[in-house]
Amino acid sequence: MKLGMINSAWAQAGRDTAWGLQKTKEIGFDCVDIFIDPLDVDIRERKLVKDTCVRLDLPIVSVCCVAVGLIDFNPSVQRFHLQRVKDYLDLCYEYEAKNLLLVLGEYIWNREVIPPEAQWKLGVEQCQILAGYAENLGLEIALELEPFPLSLLNSVDAMVRFVDEVNHPALKANIDISHLLLADVKPEELRKLEGKATHVHISDCDGKVHGDLPPGRGVVPFEAYLNEIKKLNIEGAISLELEYSPEPDKIEDWVREAYESTNTLLQKAGLRG
Repeated sequence: MKLGMINSAWAQAGRDTAWGLQKTKEIGFDCVDIFIDPLDVDIRERKLVKDTCVRLDLPIVSVCCVAVGLIDFNPSVQRFHLQRVKDYLDLCYEYEAKNLLLVLGEYIWNREVIPPEAQWKLGVEQCQILAGYAENLGLEIALELEPFPLSLLNSVDAMVRFVDEVNHPALKANIDISHLLLADVKPEELRKLEGKATHVHISDCDGKVHGDLPPGRGVVPFEAYLNEIKKLNIEGAISLELEYSPEPDKIEDWVREAYESTNTLLQKAGLRG
Protein backbone atom coordinates (compact mmCIF):
# COMPACT_ATOMS: atom_id res chain seq x y z
CA MET A 1 0.00 0.00 0.00
CA LYS A 2 1.01 3.62 -0.45
CA LEU A 3 1.79 5.83 2.54
CA GLY A 4 -0.02 9.16 2.55
CA MET A 5 -0.98 11.93 4.95
CA ILE A 6 -3.97 14.21 5.42
CA ASN A 7 -2.70 17.71 4.70
CA SER A 8 -4.70 19.29 7.54
CA ALA A 9 -1.71 18.70 9.86
CA TRP A 10 0.07 21.61 8.18
CA ALA A 11 -2.94 23.93 8.21
CA GLN A 12 -3.48 23.34 11.94
CA ALA A 13 0.03 24.72 12.46
CA GLY A 14 -0.72 27.77 10.31
CA ARG A 15 1.33 26.77 7.26
CA ASP A 16 0.02 27.47 3.78
CA THR A 17 -1.20 24.83 1.37
CA ALA A 18 1.68 24.79 -1.12
CA TRP A 19 4.32 24.77 1.64
CA GLY A 20 2.64 21.81 3.33
CA LEU A 21 2.35 19.82 0.12
CA GLN A 22 6.01 20.49 -0.70
CA LYS A 23 7.07 19.24 2.75
CA THR A 24 4.82 16.19 2.38
CA LYS A 25 6.71 15.21 -0.73
CA GLU A 26 10.15 16.05 0.70
CA ILE A 27 9.60 13.93 3.79
CA GLY A 28 8.85 10.90 1.62
CA PHE A 29 5.10 10.35 1.43
CA ASP A 30 3.80 8.59 -1.68
CA CYS A 31 0.51 10.46 -1.85
CA VAL A 32 -1.74 12.86 0.03
CA ASP A 33 -5.30 13.20 1.32
CA ILE A 34 -6.78 16.68 1.03
CA PHE A 35 -8.94 18.33 3.69
CA ILE A 36 -10.75 21.07 1.81
CA ASP A 37 -14.32 22.29 1.50
CA PRO A 38 -15.25 23.10 -2.11
CA LEU A 39 -17.84 25.59 -0.83
CA ASP A 40 -15.33 27.38 1.34
CA VAL A 41 -12.34 28.05 -0.95
CA ASP A 42 -11.99 30.19 -4.02
CA ILE A 43 -11.01 28.87 -7.43
CA ARG A 44 -7.38 29.93 -6.99
CA GLU A 45 -6.89 27.80 -3.87
CA ARG A 46 -8.79 24.94 -5.45
CA LYS A 47 -6.54 25.01 -8.51
CA LEU A 48 -3.40 25.53 -6.42
CA VAL A 49 -3.92 22.19 -4.72
CA LYS A 50 -4.13 20.23 -7.95
CA ASP A 51 -1.37 22.12 -9.75
CA THR A 52 1.00 21.72 -6.80
CA CYS A 53 0.32 18.00 -6.47
CA VAL A 54 0.83 17.48 -10.20
CA ARG A 55 4.11 19.41 -10.10
CA LEU A 56 5.33 17.41 -7.12
CA ASP A 57 4.12 14.05 -8.50
CA LEU A 58 2.12 13.67 -5.29
CA PRO A 59 -1.18 11.94 -6.19
CA ILE A 60 -4.32 12.88 -4.29
CA VAL A 61 -5.89 9.65 -3.03
CA SER A 62 -8.75 10.93 -0.89
CA VAL A 63 -10.69 14.10 -0.04
CA CYS A 64 -12.12 14.38 3.49
CA CYS A 65 -15.72 15.44 4.10
CA VAL A 66 -17.67 15.85 7.33
CA ALA A 67 -21.39 15.99 6.52
CA VAL A 68 -23.34 15.52 9.73
CA GLY A 69 -26.30 17.32 8.14
CA LEU A 70 -27.04 14.30 5.96
CA ILE A 71 -28.91 12.78 8.91
CA ASP A 72 -30.43 16.02 10.25
CA PHE A 73 -34.19 15.90 10.85
CA ASN A 74 -34.81 19.02 8.73
CA PRO A 75 -35.40 18.16 5.05
CA SER A 76 -33.88 21.46 3.90
CA VAL A 77 -30.66 20.65 5.77
CA GLN A 78 -30.64 17.15 4.32
CA ARG A 79 -30.99 18.51 0.78
CA PHE A 80 -28.21 21.03 1.30
CA HIS A 81 -25.76 18.42 2.57
CA LEU A 82 -26.70 15.93 -0.12
CA GLN A 83 -25.75 18.51 -2.73
CA ARG A 84 -22.69 19.53 -0.72
CA VAL A 85 -21.38 15.95 -0.71
CA LYS A 86 -22.02 15.76 -4.46
CA ASP A 87 -19.87 18.90 -4.78
CA TYR A 88 -17.16 17.08 -2.83
CA LEU A 89 -17.42 14.12 -5.19
CA ASP A 90 -17.08 16.46 -8.14
CA LEU A 91 -13.92 17.80 -6.51
CA CYS A 92 -12.61 14.25 -6.06
CA TYR A 93 -13.15 13.70 -9.77
CA GLU A 94 -11.40 16.97 -10.60
CA TYR A 95 -8.44 15.98 -8.40
CA GLU A 96 -8.39 12.43 -9.85
CA ALA A 97 -8.73 11.03 -6.34
CA LYS A 98 -9.80 7.48 -5.56
CA ASN A 99 -12.34 8.10 -2.82
CA LEU A 100 -14.26 10.55 -0.69
CA LEU A 101 -13.76 10.01 3.04
CA LEU A 102 -17.19 10.66 4.54
CA VAL A 103 -18.08 11.26 8.21
CA LEU A 104 -21.81 10.85 8.88
CA GLY A 105 -21.90 12.13 12.43
CA GLU A 106 -23.99 11.29 15.47
CA TYR A 107 -27.50 10.61 16.67
CA ILE A 108 -29.03 13.79 18.05
CA TRP A 109 -30.69 14.51 21.41
CA ASN A 110 -29.21 11.45 23.07
CA ARG A 111 -31.31 9.17 20.81
CA GLU A 112 -34.40 10.17 22.83
CA VAL A 113 -36.41 12.53 20.61
CA ILE A 114 -35.84 11.38 17.04
CA PRO A 115 -36.01 7.57 16.84
CA PRO A 116 -32.48 6.34 16.13
CA GLU A 117 -33.89 3.94 13.54
CA ALA A 118 -35.18 6.94 11.59
CA GLN A 119 -31.76 8.58 11.49
CA TRP A 120 -30.14 5.29 10.51
CA LYS A 121 -32.66 4.78 7.69
CA LEU A 122 -32.09 8.34 6.47
CA GLY A 123 -28.34 7.78 6.45
CA VAL A 124 -28.75 4.62 4.40
CA GLU A 125 -31.03 6.35 1.88
CA GLN A 126 -28.72 9.35 1.52
CA CYS A 127 -25.69 7.13 1.03
CA GLN A 128 -27.46 5.06 -1.60
CA ILE A 129 -28.00 8.24 -3.60
CA LEU A 130 -24.40 9.36 -3.08
CA ALA A 131 -22.94 5.95 -3.89
CA GLY A 132 -24.74 6.01 -7.24
CA TYR A 133 -23.37 9.49 -7.91
CA ALA A 134 -19.85 8.35 -6.95
CA GLU A 135 -20.05 5.29 -9.17
CA ASN A 136 -20.92 7.44 -12.18
CA LEU A 137 -17.68 9.35 -11.56
CA GLY A 138 -15.59 6.22 -11.09
CA LEU A 139 -15.15 6.95 -7.37
CA GLU A 140 -15.72 5.25 -4.04
CA ILE A 141 -17.03 6.58 -0.74
CA ALA A 142 -15.13 5.50 2.38
CA LEU A 143 -17.19 5.79 5.57
CA GLU A 144 -15.37 6.76 8.76
CA LEU A 145 -15.85 4.68 11.90
CA GLU A 146 -16.02 7.22 14.74
CA PRO A 147 -15.31 6.03 18.32
CA PHE A 148 -17.84 8.22 20.12
CA PRO A 149 -20.86 6.80 22.03
CA LEU A 150 -23.50 8.49 19.86
CA SER A 151 -21.75 8.07 16.50
CA LEU A 152 -23.90 6.38 13.90
CA LEU A 153 -20.99 4.14 12.91
CA ASN A 154 -19.04 3.40 16.08
CA SER A 155 -18.36 -0.34 15.76
CA VAL A 156 -17.40 -2.83 13.11
CA ASP A 157 -20.79 -4.50 13.42
CA ALA A 158 -22.57 -1.19 12.83
CA MET A 159 -20.34 -0.49 9.85
CA VAL A 160 -20.98 -3.92 8.33
CA ARG A 161 -24.72 -3.55 8.81
CA PHE A 162 -24.73 -0.07 7.25
CA VAL A 163 -22.63 -1.06 4.23
CA ASP A 164 -24.82 -4.13 3.69
CA GLU A 165 -28.02 -2.08 3.85
CA VAL A 166 -26.73 0.53 1.41
CA ASN A 167 -25.74 -2.43 -0.76
CA HIS A 168 -23.74 -0.53 -3.36
CA PRO A 169 -20.23 -1.40 -4.58
CA ALA A 170 -19.12 2.25 -4.47
CA LEU A 171 -19.72 2.54 -0.71
CA LYS A 172 -17.23 0.93 1.67
CA ALA A 173 -15.61 1.40 5.07
CA ASN A 174 -12.57 3.40 6.02
CA ILE A 175 -10.43 1.79 8.72
CA ASP A 176 -9.03 4.23 11.28
CA ILE A 177 -6.66 2.34 13.55
CA SER A 178 -6.70 4.63 16.60
CA HIS A 179 -10.49 4.84 16.38
CA LEU A 180 -10.64 1.06 16.54
CA LEU A 181 -8.76 1.01 19.83
CA LEU A 182 -10.91 3.79 21.30
CA ALA A 183 -14.06 1.92 20.24
CA ASP A 184 -12.73 -1.27 21.87
CA VAL A 185 -12.58 -3.08 18.51
CA LYS A 186 -10.35 -6.13 18.62
CA PRO A 187 -8.00 -6.59 15.62
CA GLU A 188 -9.64 -9.86 14.58
CA GLU A 189 -12.99 -8.08 14.18
CA LEU A 190 -11.60 -6.47 11.02
CA ARG A 191 -12.11 -9.81 9.28
CA LYS A 192 -15.81 -8.90 9.09
CA LEU A 193 -14.83 -6.09 6.68
CA GLU A 194 -13.42 -8.40 4.03
CA GLY A 195 -14.49 -6.98 0.69
CA LYS A 196 -16.13 -4.01 2.43
CA ALA A 197 -13.15 -1.72 3.19
CA THR A 198 -11.18 0.81 1.21
CA HIS A 199 -8.58 3.24 2.54
CA VAL A 200 -6.95 3.33 5.99
CA HIS A 201 -6.11 6.06 8.52
CA ILE A 202 -3.30 5.58 11.01
CA SER A 203 -2.41 7.49 14.17
CA ASP A 204 -1.80 6.86 17.85
CA CYS A 205 -3.73 7.81 20.99
CA ASP A 206 -3.58 7.39 24.76
CA GLY A 207 -6.32 4.74 24.72
CA LYS A 208 -8.79 7.08 26.42
CA VAL A 209 -9.51 10.07 24.18
CA HIS A 210 -9.25 10.94 20.50
CA GLY A 211 -5.71 12.12 19.87
CA ASP A 212 -4.28 11.49 16.36
CA LEU A 213 -0.69 11.36 17.62
CA PRO A 214 2.39 10.18 15.72
CA PRO A 215 2.63 6.37 16.02
CA GLY A 216 4.77 5.50 19.00
CA ARG A 217 3.51 8.29 21.26
CA GLY A 218 0.52 6.36 22.51
CA VAL A 219 -0.66 2.85 23.30
CA VAL A 220 -2.11 1.51 20.02
CA PRO A 221 -0.94 -2.08 19.30
CA PHE A 222 -0.28 -1.41 15.63
CA GLU A 223 1.22 -4.77 14.71
CA ALA A 224 -1.96 -6.71 15.43
CA TYR A 225 -4.18 -4.27 13.51
CA LEU A 226 -1.81 -3.99 10.55
CA ASN A 227 -1.55 -7.78 10.27
CA GLU A 228 -5.33 -7.99 9.95
CA ILE A 229 -5.42 -5.10 7.48
CA LYS A 230 -2.87 -6.88 5.32
CA LYS A 231 -5.16 -9.91 5.12
CA LEU A 232 -7.94 -7.70 3.70
CA ASN A 233 -5.87 -7.02 0.55
CA ILE A 234 -7.02 -3.41 0.32
CA GLU A 235 -5.73 -1.58 -2.72
CA GLY A 236 -4.82 2.02 -2.07
CA ALA A 237 -3.26 3.96 0.75
CA ILE A 238 -2.69 4.15 4.47
CA SER A 239 -2.83 7.82 5.42
CA LEU A 240 -1.47 9.48 8.55
CA GLU A 241 -3.96 11.65 10.40
CA LEU A 242 -2.28 14.09 12.78
CA GLU A 243 -3.88 16.62 15.08
CA TYR A 244 -2.38 19.72 16.59
CA SER A 245 1.33 19.60 17.31
CA PRO A 246 2.17 20.78 20.85
CA GLU A 247 4.84 22.95 19.22
CA PRO A 248 3.35 24.41 16.02
CA ASP A 249 6.65 26.01 15.03
CA LYS A 250 8.14 22.49 14.94
CA ILE A 251 5.38 20.95 12.82
CA GLU A 252 7.89 19.60 10.30
CA ASP A 253 9.62 17.60 13.06
CA TRP A 254 6.21 16.33 14.24
CA VAL A 255 5.27 15.11 10.76
CA ARG A 256 8.71 13.66 10.04
CA GLU A 257 8.60 11.69 13.30
CA ALA A 258 5.18 10.33 12.33
CA TYR A 259 6.38 9.42 8.84
CA GLU A 260 9.42 7.55 10.09
CA SER A 261 7.58 5.57 12.76
CA THR A 262 4.72 4.72 10.39
CA ASN A 263 7.04 3.70 7.58
CA THR A 264 8.85 1.35 9.98
CA LEU A 265 5.54 -0.20 11.06
CA LEU A 266 4.36 -0.69 7.48
CA GLN A 267 7.68 -2.16 6.35
CA LYS A 268 7.61 -4.62 9.24
CA ALA A 269 4.04 -5.63 8.41
CA GLY A 270 4.88 -6.09 4.73
CA LEU A 271 2.47 -3.36 3.72
CA ARG A 272 4.99 -1.04 2.08
CA GLY A 273 7.83 -2.43 -0.01
